[in-house]
Amino acid sequence: MTNVPNEHQDRRGFLIASAATAATAAGAAVWYQRTHPSSDVFIAKNQTYHGDLVRTIRDGLIACQFDPATIRGKRVLLKPNLVEPSRASPHMTTHPVMIQSAIEVFRGWGADVTVGEGPGHVRDSEQALIESGVMEALADMRMPFEDLNYQEVRMVENAGKACQLSSFYFPRAVIEADLVVSMPKMKTHHWMGMTGAMKNLYGVIPGIKYGWPKNVLHFNGIPQTVFDINASVGRRITIVDGIDCMEGDGPIMGTPKSMGLILVGTNLTAVDATMARLMDILPDRIPYLALAADRLGPIDDQRIRQRGERWEPLRNPFKILDREHLRHLRKDGAHFVT
Repeated sequence: MTNVPNEHQDRRGFLIASAATAATAAGAAVWYQRTHPSSDVFIAKNQTYHGDLVRTIRDGLIACQFDPATIRGKRVLLKPNLVEPSRASPHMTTHPVMIQSAIEVFRGWGADVTVGEGPGHVRDSEQALIESGVMEALADMRMPFEDLNYQEVRMVENAGKACQLSSFYFPRAVIEADLVVSMPKMKTHHWMGMTGAMKNLYGVIPGIKYGWPKNVLHFNGIPQTVFDINASVGRRITIVDGIDCMEGDGPIMGTPKSMGLILVGTNLTAVDATMARLMDILPDRIPYLALAADRLGPIDDQRIRQRGERWEPLRNPFKILDREHLRHLRKDGAHFVT
């Protein structure tokens, strides 16, 4: 089911040629965000993996002013989080039913849907699909998998320029997508405090060029590279799996936390800021959100239009590691764990 890399394929033939076009598109994305100061974020509560998630996702996107006509006949790439799947820790990765539901929504709107991921810690993508349960879910939907770690790549200019990397290599499926849908799991992160829609796009970076766990990005600054990747990918929206979540030593070693939420939005920065508030984290203390504020989207609550449920009554503090670089994420200094 996975796309096996073709050793005889001339990957260099894919480089450079489309760089100017892709860079122009990425720059246009940054300009678009700067000229749209407010964004909608939809929250649905009391959600379960046995519920009508198709309806929830569809209603959420419509509530956020997403126009289905813009993707009819277009390529939509769903990007779940399969960082290091384990059957023993299903709260670590995007639930297969979330992916199936999103497929059904976008197929129903006439889009050409694919699912792709480049797991950051696992070289064997097929094993990641098996452990996460996503392989079986995709087979049920007759949906192929785009292996973003091993796919042919193209070079795209770094449109964000927050880090020192002048360009990124993106897999073909990302370059060719008319819409990339980030589908993260709602989790804490031992370096950033939290990981959400923006950080999930680390998985569009191919391991075949950047290695595992993609330390080139880490060495150039996690906040800076998260910002730059988001600035350089084309049109993006997000659907967040906030039903069974992870707190504590995330994004891999944490413990389960049930929230029963789904978040949807057409601006990843605004959705991540709302997710932080739900976790009782100050959004402007998250380094990559501070960088993205007013450049890729709003983090000010006054500029985020809440659709569906309000976040205030749903706020439920996530336990965060008791580390010096994380202690400023909350005003009261509570809910830290060793």
